[in-house]
Amino acid sequence: MSVLDSWDHWKEFLGDRLDQAQHEGMNENIVSDVAYQVGEYLAEQVEPKNEQERVLAELWKVADEKEQHAIANMMVKLVGHK
Repeated sequence: MSVLDSWDHWKEFLGDRLDQAQHEGMNENIVSDVAYQVGEYLAEQVEPKNEQERVLAELWKVADEKEQHAIANMMVKLVGHK
């Protein structure tokens, strides 16, 4: 099963990667930039697998770059609060 198949599995995967990045000393700005790059990649290369991902993909498509950074930051906050 892909981490993209389940919203909860996806959030857990992202949360684990966030914990790992913070443990390795990545600062908040770097984490934010990486989250934005992941969002860009997913929007361009990966078909959403569930309703939540479809909503995020649609929001990403209509957002300008500043708004996309905000979406990425919100995802970091979402998975950082387990």
